[in-house]
Amino acid sequence: MARRIPEEVLKAIEDAVRHRAEGANARDIASALPADLPLRTLQYRLKYLLDADRLVKEGEGRWAKYSLPPAVLQGDLAARPIEVEGEAEIAIPLSPASGDIRKYLRQPPANRKPTGYNPAFLDSYRPNASFYLSERERVHLAKAGKSNFDRQLAGTYAKQILNRLLIDLAWNSSRLEGNTYSLLDTRRLIEFGEEAAGRDHLETQMILNHKDAITFLVEAANEIGFNRYTVLNLHAILAHNLLPDEAAAGRLRHIAVGIERSAFHPLEIPQLIEEYFDQILATAAAIEDPFEQAFFVMVQLPYLQPFDDVNKRVSRLSANIPFIRSNLSPLSFTDVPRSIYTDAVLGVYELNRTDLLKDVFIWAYERSAARYAAVRQSLGEPDPFRLQYRDALRTIVSAMVRERMNRKTAAAHIATWTQKNVHPDEQVRFREMAESELLGLHEGNFARYQLRPAEFAAWRKVWTGSAS
Repeated sequence: MARRIPEEVLKAIEDAVRHRAEGANARDIASALPADLPLRTLQYRLKYLLDADRLVKEGEGRWAKYSLPPAVLQGDLAARPIEVEGEAEIAIPLSPASGDIRKYLRQPPANRKPTGYNPAFLDSYRPNASFYLSERERVHLAKAGKSNFDRQLAGTYAKQILNRLLIDLAWNSSRLEGNTYSLLDTRRLIEFGEEAAGRDHLETQMILNHKDAITFLVEAANEIGFNRYTVLNLHAILAHNLLPDEAAAGRLRHIAVGIERSAFHPLEIPQLIEEYFDQILATAAAIEDPFEQAFFVMVQLPYLQPFDDVNKRVSRLSANIPFIRSNLSPLSFTDVPRSIYTDAVLGVYELNRTDLLKDVFIWAYERSAARYAAVRQSLGEPDPFRLQYRDALRTIVSAMVRERMNRKTAAAHIATWTQKNVHPDEQVRFREMAESELLGLHEGNFARYQLRPAEFAAWRKVWTGSAS
């Protein structure tokens, strides 16, 4: 007969999990326990707690993270707020319908009704006739997200705030997946390439993938849309080096998948997955309102689970496609609680109800829009000429620094490059702008050219040494 595990030992494991709002992996739990425990013994005890519905697991293998069940978490939240980056979490106002969804999901999965993919949920939606968001909600969001860039080229606004958007969206989207990088660690990684000590390399990879995916959407703003090119490549970038089968990055799912601690069973037939994936894209592309379009994708893409993994990440970044193209405020999911977001997605999976996800979407967009309105105000009105040549300026300045050009060589390089690449009527102004930018480069601003500290230091030594 197997020996009974002492209750105080089980409670110690629960306490170790309770103190990590983002979820704890086996290593986190082991380090928090008062006594050393063999990994195999810990895994046995974790399985016991899972079977007893005292813990919830997300992910498998080295990605596995453990948290308390929703019902227990609710008790914790009632007693004390979760803290995000040292500040108390602000509650999202929820409708009664959303409260009903959360109440239903507090039941153990075994007590909830098993459900599979419901094609009628997609088939019943008619672009520009069916709406998840009411007219009042769409008008409200349009007012909140409006910028001064609406008549500029697609992606102009996102490019203007790109440095901040990369950090905000990469961190928040990764955080919603259980990534333990702090906001400051994320900033150091994105701006300087500094990997945080003590973090799993997979967490680093996740954030770098977000950075590349966001850059892809912004830089290709004129080409992206709800089509296979955009969404498949977006998945390939987000899933890079994270899947057991690397060939699955950017490829529709051929295998069965399960949703941990859920009563939902995703579709398993590859031909139908492809058919409904194409239908989702065609429907999304036909929707005229950018906010309805964004929310439709957040609802339908994860519900289909078209990829082996990384589906929610694809939906969160895809939701920004209409905002980037229309020069509206982006959606960075700032401060969205992970537990509420998870419940919102499960509400779609198990009940085909969008109420809770809609509450999260509207609250998150209002918060993001307010943040970027403040950013826009601090940046002032942009110079249209500088915006037009932003990419060219970054290319030429970063190249001169990396090649360690002195003043004479740099001046000649700017003149030659300008003559070949800039319209004759604008060459003098561009050359002056490039020279001014190079002269004004210092340790506090070189990161905007995606330069590393070592590259800047090496160039600066040559540049100051060549002064005459």
